[in-house]
Amino acid sequence: MMSTNVTQQARALRLENRHTGEVLRLRRTRRGDESVLELRGSLPPRRHGPPLHVHYVEHEEGRVIAGRLCAEIGGRRVVAGAGETVRFTAGVAHRWWNDGDEPVEVDGYAAPVADLDRYLQAVFEIMNAGAPGHPPLFYLAHLALRHRRTQAALVMPTAVQQLLFRVIVAIGTALGRYRGTAWPGCPARCTGVPAEADGP
Repeated sequence: MMSTNVTQQARALRLENRHTGEVLRLRRTRRGDESVLELRGSLPPRRHGPPLHVHYVEHEEGRVIAGRLCAEIGGRRVVAGAGETVRFTAGVAHRWWNDGDEPVEVDGYAAPVADLDRYLQAVFEIMNAGAPGHPPLFYLAHLALRHRRTQAALVMPTAVQQLLFRVIVAIGTALGRYRGTAWPGCPARCTGVPAEADGP
């Protein structure tokens, strides 16, 4: 079963991690001359969001709607409650989680829009295809390499990761893991938000 659902009427992309219960809704809009990716997310109590990662191009900002968001930003711990805003500057490593007893809900955006929606769509597919905490390595490596200039999960040093992932992708290619379009995270299918809408 696919992890994504594109709602054409709302021009939105809904993603859900079957292991953590994290849900993201993404929509492209314009604010003046700038293209913006709207993000609405939720995470159940006592669950971790993504691992430490970095967006090299996009700046993220989120306002906590409910619950309490815990985050690590550039090595600094931040806690934000309802009504407070958290900013993730482009190029700064960060992660977030919910250590509270209530679901956390966040409403925010990422800008300028690069490829975050396509990247996240593939990430969720790959995570959902594996066991909890163990995404299929062939597909994770393929994703990491094709988005290496804009996104990175910092699970190991970047240089080591790129070298290792090149070897894994070469093996995966030889084994036929990337044939067709049915494999998790396939770029032909992970096309992101379908259209851009006018902002408020």
